[in-house]
Amino acid sequence: MRLSFTSLFSGAGGLDLGFEMAGFKHAFSTDIDTWSVKTICNNRPDWHVKEADVRDLAVRDLPDSDVMLAGFPCQGFSLGGNRLAHDERNFLFREVIRLAKGKRPRFVIIENVLNLRTMKDPSTGLSFIEIISESFRDIGYHVKHNIFRLSNFGVPQTRRRFIFVASLDEFPDSFHWPLPESETPASLYLGDIAENPSLKLHNHEPYWNFNSRVHKATGEAFDPHEMPVPCRFSRTGSDGHPVRSLDFPFPAVDTATIWGWAQGHVIAERKEKDRIHGLFVRNQNTDLKLWRISASRLRCFTDREYARLQTFPDDWFFRGANKRHIHKQIGNAVPVQFSYRIARFIQNIYEAQNAGKAMGLSVSDSGLQLELKL
Repeated sequence: MRLSFTSLFSGAGGLDLGFEMAGFKHAFSTDIDTWSVKTICNNRPDWHVKEADVRDLAVRDLPDSDVMLAGFPCQGFSLGGNRLAHDERNFLFREVIRLAKGKRPRFVIIENVLNLRTMKDPSTGLSFIEIISESFRDIGYHVKHNIFRLSNFGVPQTRRRFIFVASLDEFPDSFHWPLPESETPASLYLGDIAENPSLKLHNHEPYWNFNSRVHKATGEAFDPHEMPVPCRFSRTGSDGHPVRSLDFPFPAVDTATIWGWAQGHVIAERKEKDRIHGLFVRNQNTDLKLWRISASRLRCFTDREYARLQTFPDDWFFRGANKRHIHKQIGNAVPVQFSYRIARFIQNIYEAQNAGKAMGLSVSDSGLQLELKL
């Protein structure tokens, strides 16, 4: 049987696309963001997609489906956001419960950031993990949750994500989570661009024109055969070295951090900032040295390079009126390869439940990563 899925908070479609790749049948997607909806519609014109606030959706607006996906906004939980316990977006899980109660899908998948595990509801003092789990149990679901380091699940980032799985049927006695794989190096997704940045790709227009108040393109002659290196242009006070290796996963891609390439005589060093007369001084009382990068030439990542780190296939075209619209869609997305593995995992549970047998290993297709981006 081919399972179907409905997607709430779809964003640019990362979670949806992973389930489609695993063979699930699309039933419905919705998001409040206009450009995210345009992106999905542009890539999947035959899908049923609706721009809407989930709070305005009635149960009758959703088709019947086997799986409900809900990666509700993470900004209130995330360390990258304001991390406010009373942020109204933290409570959008209630809409998922409401719609799940009305539609009764066999499975509900909630995805969010790692730091959801430590946040507590200010009105009850209970953790959001407890509240979400108990809310599902109250409407007849069995619930499990876990944390994943995505670099071990097909994604070239060390970001970690929290997953709830709610099932109408009891989980198999042999239930187990997907097994971690070898870490995914960034070279798998950026190596070919490092060698040939002029590849013809959607959302990929590389310009070696980055130059800022703190990072300098010197224009010094360099060997054109020298491979560029990826580096972080923002968060200059970070302890982590800004120049990265493609041999390892990247840190988490988000909507704020600016990444790029440096080529030719690359130097990264910490320097003191003038905190008396300098611009944009946040704290005059610190002596923290900030990272400064210089190289013959510098450029920012293109939207496609960010999308590759989120494991979107190259034919997935992003719509937006400006770069910020597209960057937000990509940074907020669930990486496609991780979604694919969760979808395979749900298939595994479903087959074990139906057959009354032990769960098999959650198998990942080792060749899929390369296949998806060609």
